[in-house]
Amino acid sequence: MKLKNIIWALGLTLTLGSCADDYLDNVPESTASKATLFESTENAKLVMNGVMRSMYRQYLSTQGMNGEGTMKYWFGDWQGDDVQVVGQSGWANLYNSNYIDSNISTYNYYMWYYYYKLLGNINAIIANIDNCTGLDTEKQFIKAQGLTMRAYCYTRLSEYYCPRWSERTTHPQGLVLRIDESVGDQELSSQEDVYKQIFADIEEAVSLYKSSGLKPADLYGNEGYVPSINLAYGVGARAALFSENWAKAEEYAHLCRQGYTLMSVDEYVNGGFSTPNKEWIFYNDGSATQALHYYGYFSYNGSNSSSSVARSYPKAISKELYDLIPATDVRKGMFQDPELVSGLKAYMIKTASAKSAQGTAVAKLHPGKTYSTSTVAAYMQFKFQGQNGAYNIGDICNMRASEMYLIEAEAAARSGKDAVAQQLLTELVKGSKRDPEFSTNLTGKALLEQVKLYRRIELWNEGFRWYDLKRYGEPRVRHLESEGGSFAAYYAGTMLPSDKNNWVYVIPQRETDYNGAFKENSNPVKTEK
Repeated sequence: MKLKNIIWALGLTLTLGSCADDYLDNVPESTASKATLFESTENAKLVMNGVMRSMYRQYLSTQGMNGEGTMKYWFGDWQGDDVQVVGQSGWANLYNSNYIDSNISTYNYYMWYYYYKLLGNINAIIANIDNCTGLDTEKQFIKAQGLTMRAYCYTRLSEYYCPRWSERTTHPQGLVLRIDESVGDQELSSQEDVYKQIFADIEEAVSLYKSSGLKPADLYGNEGYVPSINLAYGVGARAALFSENWAKAEEYAHLCRQGYTLMSVDEYVNGGFSTPNKEWIFYNDGSATQALHYYGYFSYNGSNSSSSVARSYPKAISKELYDLIPATDVRKGMFQDPELVSGLKAYMIKTASAKSAQGTAVAKLHPGKTYSTSTVAAYMQFKFQGQNGAYNIGDICNMRASEMYLIEAEAAARSGKDAVAQQLLTELVKGSKRDPEFSTNLTGKALLEQVKLYRRIELWNEGFRWYDLKRYGEPRVRHLESEGGSFAAYYAGTMLPSDKNNWVYVIPQRETDYNGAFKENSNPVKTEK
């Protein structure tokens, strides 16, 4: 059964669809011909707008699968060692990474399904934009956006379905590298070939952005949710970090953050992660007009959310990471110190009701940042809150300047450029006033470890920790309270780099059943027993 392109109503965007028994089945609400969609650059902009909108919508009839946000919490951080979903034992298999080698699990193939669905739209834009009517500069810019997003999708896919860069020959698995509108049988490309394509797309995108002379505001208004040259550089920086190309990571990260400044302390602690600000480079629109309500990102992450999953299961920083944050750092105050609330320490694993003495005390310490019926817990977070008056609504930041400082600093430290890394870390932490007392004179491995620590602190629950542990080749360690940690027994334990198929998600069965090339492919594909 072969895939085919269809059109669906949302944003007039193309999507990969199929007949009823295929794994990318999607029934369109209405259709429009490809000729109409790519008749002009004005229409092509609608297609791109629709692609961006498709990064924030519900998928697979599953409440927690809301596009890009899911990649942050379910797969990026909640499978790491810095976040605990307090009391939610029923989803321990997901948070413990038990679906990595299950090729029939929804939690294995969602990422494959989602990003290849985006890629179908993106490849159509790249393939057809040159034949649209309209200004050449607009065609160049829109094509650059398509190339940027293709690199974005393949970079994200590689984090799941490819091995650590250092293991690409000993534990090989690549991706189906589709760079045109064909949807037939195709073998896996090597991880190295995938990254060659990623960097080729980035370089071509940058060239086209520059030759167009345009910015997103020229075509879409002042919109941070559409791709830009800064996003292209940022994707390149991430890809270079994963592929251990330190020089390119440092260069691209520096270029990415140009024109963006770090958010103020007030912005950081009061809504800086639900409302766009001067630091945000790329985000998804989750505002009231685009809300997913109880299916959305802040329904899962907002400390003030009215959704049951947020009210009942607070998101908390691990005690061990909390203890590493200096007392002078404002970010420490974004988590509930159990010593400030009498009796809360006993709720390190359990939670207290909103009406309890502990619940009342926490609400007073963090006015407006809990819901009236929220349970509370030691180390619970107040970093993520829904926008004022809309507890389940907010924009979702996918890339911001702080991440680029940290990539640049890590790349410099790994290249032996200690002074550069020290300066970047100082600019990020002290220059932003997040910790006015910060200073560093560390060098070598100690400096690198400091950069990695501040990456954990700065980007907590923004969707990076599991991916970072994977690329570092470090174990995921969760300690019980009796061991000096704060994880419940159903989360605690150690996951070694060699466990769970070396942290490489196996290719989903829905792909191997569909794609006949896998019958002859030598890449390992495991099947759930």
